[in-house]
Amino acid sequence: MPIPDRRAHPYALAAVSSLAQALPGMAALSVATQLRQLVGMGLARLPRPGAGSTLQRWQALSHVAQHSLSLAKLYEGHCDALAILLELGHDRGETNETWAVWAAEVPGQRVQVLPRGDSGLAKLSGAKAWCSGAQGVSHALLTAWRPGLDQSQLVAVELGHASIRMNTGAWQAVGMADTLSAEVAFDATPATLVGEPGDYLRRPGFWHGGAGIAACWYGGTLAVADSLYRGMRGQSSEHPAFAYRAAAFGKVDRVLAGMAALLRESAAWIDANPHADAMATALRVRQAAEAAAHCVLEETGRALGATPYCRDAAFARAAADLPVFIRQSHGYRDDAALASAVLAQENYPWAL
Repeated sequence: MPIPDRRAHPYALAAVSSLAQALPGMAALSVATQLRQLVGMGLARLPRPGAGSTLQRWQALSHVAQHSLSLAKLYEGHCDALAILLELGHDRGETNETWAVWAAEVPGQRVQVLPRGDSGLAKLSGAKAWCSGAQGVSHALLTAWRPGLDQSQLVAVELGHASIRMNTGAWQAVGMADTLSAEVAFDATPATLVGEPGDYLRRPGFWHGGAGIAACWYGGTLAVADSLYRGMRGQSSEHPAFAYRAAAFGKVDRVLAGMAALLRESAAWIDANPHADAMATALRVRQAAEAAAHCVLEETGRALGATPYCRDAAFARAAADLPVFIRQSHGYRDDAALASAVLAQENYPWAL
């Protein structure tokens, strides 16, 4: 593990250490139960990004993802929700609530929000797709739309309300199957307005949170690479397969070392520039993490063959989950957006 930044909040360092101790004993539990336990132990209230401990926040996300990508999906969503609520003036304090963030928009399918005067309260109607953790969390932040406005409104909702219906029939995933995802329908469901229309995308923390996803992808990539690492550590150089496995391991090592360095550099930049536009930083680290994941999946599979896919449950799960999780990237579209963001900057981007 990298030497912690001296500015890091002591709680952040303790959380990383405590997560490493707590997670192995939770493997047999459902991801929803694991999340509730982490919340109850105080291990899911991380320092918000851009406040001096971004690297330690990302280390926590990576630890959880290396343990379970499905849990990481819920854990990152919960931690992101708390950071958003804090940033927009709705800090929840110390509670045992578990949260999700649902901001994906499906063409032709929008949740409508009708504010109730100036009370800060509202009613929701319509259906939201791609709701990770819907069956396992107590609350959600989601984007909804006010009549006549072209910017989304963030709202908070308690998921135990009787007006809410969940449809799990469309979720047919094999990878990330344990994320308890669903389509969620609202029918005059009470909600609380969070910020003003457009605040979700406008706030600096939007790209900070987006960059944090790369730490989850990195942790999941480590879960795949670990099988190759263990195999090489225990294999004699006289073994017939040693040479080509060593070549794969060397490629994996340089990719992961470069990815870790970029994560550390990106976290430091965000902490040093908490109010700056972090779009280029976030897209760069996300796209690099996606590329690293593809490389490690390919090289590890070619080096080890079918055995870990069939006889190593942890590897098989990570190898199934990781390709699904990294598709949260928008692929070539994000590469093009990164190009536009970098070219809009005045400084030369690649000086050492």
